[in-house]
Amino acid sequence: MNAIFSNIKIQVNEKLYVKDPETSDLGKKIVGNSILLIDQIGIEHFTFKKLGEQIGSNESSIYRYFENKHKLVVYLSSWYWGWMEYKLVFATNNITNPTERLHKAITIVTEKITNNPVTTHIDEAILNKIIISEFTKTIYTKEVDEDNKEGFFLVYKRVINRIISIVQEVNPNYPFAKSLVSSIVEGSLHQHFLNEHLKTITDCNEPVTVTSFYLDLVDRILSK
Repeated sequence: MNAIFSNIKIQVNEKLYVKDPETSDLGKKIVGNSILLIDQIGIEHFTFKKLGEQIGSNESSIYRYFENKHKLVVYLSSWYWGWMEYKLVFATNNITNPTERLHKAITIVTEKITNNPVTTHIDEAILNKIIISEFTKTIYTKEVDEDNKEGFFLVYKRVINRIISIVQEVNPNYPFAKSLVSSIVEGSLHQHFLNEHLKTITDCNEPVTVTSFYLDLVDRILSK
């Protein structure tokens, strides 16, 4: 998997950036350090001025890559879901049994993420923590409909639709495949958040993983 990812560039909607950050060392530094800084202080307190201080560069240099904070955060989210899509495709491509393929797909989108050393400027484990705590803030905004028209959430929707198609293979008669899968993908982020911060209202913990919960849920629902 690492060898494959070393030759892959995650495609992100070009409307999210002024200049592609993947094309320069400074751009990669901006992306990598924005992940670290958001993890430290949260989106609300994150500013380009603070990011500039962290990377030892002028605030104006960041604006040459990103128009504003919102687009930078959506860029990080889009990169994450693009990376997740590649993982999903490669891991399920050679699995012929639909139930096994569904189990693998759910595992990928719900499991705890570890860092992939191939992407040296992006720590996927920390980015996953940001997605868990901050992803809904990129969608639950006044601009969501406009952002959706611009295609900012296209890759996120592709991940969900890929799993929907597998659910429909497993049980063509199940009428709520879209709602089920979108609930699993976003719900898994919520369960990880609860496990980290509000442990008394989730059954998910170290021995009972978020993945095991959703695998059990899907098997029970689709076997009816």
